[in-house]
Amino acid sequence: MDSVFSNVDRAPEDPILGVTVAYNNDPSPSKLNLGVGAYRTEEGKPLVLDVVRRAEQQLVNDPSRVKEYIPIAGLADFNKLSAKLILGADSPAIQESRVATIQCLSGTGSLRVGAEFLKKHYHQSVIFIPKPTWGNHPKVFNLAGLSVEYYRYYDPATRGLDFQGLLEDLGAAPSGAIVLLHACAHNPTGVDPTPEQWEQIRQLIRSKSLLPFFDSAYQGFASGSLDTDAHSVRTFVADGGECLIAQSYAKNMGLYGERVGALSIVCKSADVASKVESQVKLVVRPMYSSPPIHGASIVATILKSSDMYNDWTIELKGMADRIISMRQQLFEALQAKGTPGDWSHIIKQIGMFTFTGLNKEQVAFMTKEYHIYMTSDGRISMAGLSTKTVPHLVDAIHAAVTRVV
Repeated sequence: MDSVFSNVDRAPEDPILGVTVAYNNDPSPSKLNLGVGAYRTEEGKPLVLDVVRRAEQQLVNDPSRVKEYIPIAGLADFNKLSAKLILGADSPAIQESRVATIQCLSGTGSLRVGAEFLKKHYHQSVIFIPKPTWGNHPKVFNLAGLSVEYYRYYDPATRGLDFQGLLEDLGAAPSGAIVLLHACAHNPTGVDPTPEQWEQIRQLIRSKSLLPFFDSAYQGFASGSLDTDAHSVRTFVADGGECLIAQSYAKNMGLYGERVGALSIVCKSADVASKVESQVKLVVRPMYSSPPIHGASIVATILKSSDMYNDWTIELKGMADRIISMRQQLFEALQAKGTPGDWSHIIKQIGMFTFTGLNKEQVAFMTKEYHIYMTSDGRISMAGLSTKTVPHLVDAIHAAVTRVV
């Protein structure tokens, strides 16, 4: 008997999540998954932060807690503390009540809610995103009804930033266009502008009346410092201009499956911010009605307590430092092996991911011959590496670059 859905085609695997599927199906004992965008310990295990376990215990032991719906905008404490975390405790925008913050479903949900709001209430519907960028970005914005254009970002020749190309493309963008910016630890390349370059980008964006939309997925997780990783966002807010910021607590608190995020829209006045918040709630209501309570309660509990906050910053720095150490170890091992090419980009890039510069054929070779899994563009997750697995990866890279052109 025919199904009414028999005309539905099988969709291709998600290029990032599909890597994990292929890895799970590989019986090899030497297999290595460098595709997953989640932190792993030196033993290759997922990590739940001690401070998160303590916060959860505190919540569980509180008999006054119930499972009622929370407001459409989310937990008030969570929203207030999230804005403070990204903008800084002394931010004039917060003091002047010019920030509308809504709890959303992690970074992806925050981007989607922001995009839907812009489509409905902003005079421009084109968004410029970096080339390359996270694979989900174009889909999120397209499905919200925005048209996606690209600006040059990564230079394969230097494995660094194509700063000139970036300035030219944003300079040629129509006035008022939306611009997606990675706050820090650009995904997938790990290449960030310097503070001086950020300042030039800010001046250009403001002179063209472009609207910045920050994706902040790695605050504190990139450099180990929450303030350093928020620098780009804070310079844009300090000039009094408007912007949007999507925040995620997946990486920096390890709350991947809790789906905790926030969308902050910095406005010119408190009155505008209040109206904006009322309209963003109208985007959320028919989409998922109101956000989940548990993950946001964990975040609020940690950010509210000075002791827990301090403990979190120590654990966060520990994760960031392990990733930085993996970069150093990989770079030194490639040098020691005499692998052809300049691999200094590995220690110049920042954050969870390294854009290795390996091509599709080399990646396919490493998967087939060495059981190493990564996205086809050569992006590897440094968090998936350990001191124990670095030699295996170096052997594979060496073989790939010497045997596969």
